[in-house]
Amino acid sequence: MSQHTKYIFVTGGVTSSLGKGIISASLAKLLQARGYTVTIQKLDPYINVDPGTLNPYEHGECYVTDDGAETDLDLGHYERFLNVKTSQANNVTTGRIYQSVIEKERRGEFLGKTVQVIPHITDEIKNRIKLLGKTGLYQFVITEIGGTVGDIESLPYIEAVRQLKWELGNDCTVIHLTLLPYLSTSGELKTKPTQHSVKLLLEYGVQPDILVCRAEHAINSDIRRKIALFCNVEVDAVIEALDASTIYEVPIFMEKEELDIIVLKKLGITVEGVPQLDKWKEFLHKFHNPTQEVNIGLIGKYVELKDSYKSIAEAFIHAGAVNDCKVKLHWIHSESLTEENVKEKLKDLKGILVAPGFGNRGIEGKIEAIKFV
Repeated sequence: MSQHTKYIFVTGGVTSSLGKGIISASLAKLLQARGYTVTIQKLDPYINVDPGTLNPYEHGECYVTDDGAETDLDLGHYERFLNVKTSQANNVTTGRIYQSVIEKERRGEFLGKTVQVIPHITDEIKNRIKLLGKTGLYQFVITEIGGTVGDIESLPYIEAVRQLKWELGNDCTVIHLTLLPYLSTSGELKTKPTQHSVKLLLEYGVQPDILVCRAEHAINSDIRRKIALFCNVEVDAVIEALDASTIYEVPIFMEKEELDIIVLKKLGITVEGVPQLDKWKEFLHKFHNPTQEVNIGLIGKYVELKDSYKSIAEAFIHAGAVNDCKVKLHWIHSESLTEENVKEKLKDLKGILVAPGFGNRGIEGKIEAIKFV
């Protein structure tokens, strides 16, 4: 492999919440399983300096890394898939970018120049993107661009990707994740939203190299050829991403679709062997074939949005699989618990976990649950 760090960008189109983080983590897992060193970073287009001040209802959990950085919940997925620690460098927000540039301007580092989005903001973004690559620890840096192509907030990130595609040449490739909606009335998958999404990217000067298409139904060869023709990609670079029963199946789906092979070819790397996923498949087998079941109560104040406790829920999945056990989580709002009803609400549970939370709201219910145990 070339001594240069290879950079892979993952963008999203058509709609949000398609699973850029899971696709990024799955690709990283496949590359890692081939013996490469990989890390993933997330660029978030909001102006908060970090998610630490965000309401969990807004953004799900705040994932805290080893160095104390308050980051996006996708970093939890990265660590769980790769078993590689992340840090502040793995999560950058627009707020942090602008804060850094403004501080430099106040110190006079721009020598009186007019500070602009291009080149100053985009240069800062590019520096943050390449920070992990410069450590010499990673052969691949996968960068997930938050938001959806077309959002005004993510424009500087897309522009930074455009510039890096020219600067890095064969050391850089772009994956675009889109949606193929299914119309039940006509019984077909529609490619037009994907075409429009790619055309929007092209307007910004970025040609995606690989398309990963989320769909509820299988994508046949005719649809693949149509997408390839209208979106300027090779047919084998149109990847099918069907809904999975668990996120941990996605690397297996992507291996079947040969996403890792296509990425390596795009980056000019000779493909040898196959990913070593025996331990991953063993975990999946145990996950799908538990021999026992246990009921656990998760008591918290943000249970309406389950992503607020993502790492806790995933930890139960992992702990259960190791012990051939299905952990059935019961989500209980702490505000609903009182001294009078706590015995009734918790009577069928084998254990409880009382989740953390800020402020006084719901604290009485948490205390009642702890006293009951």
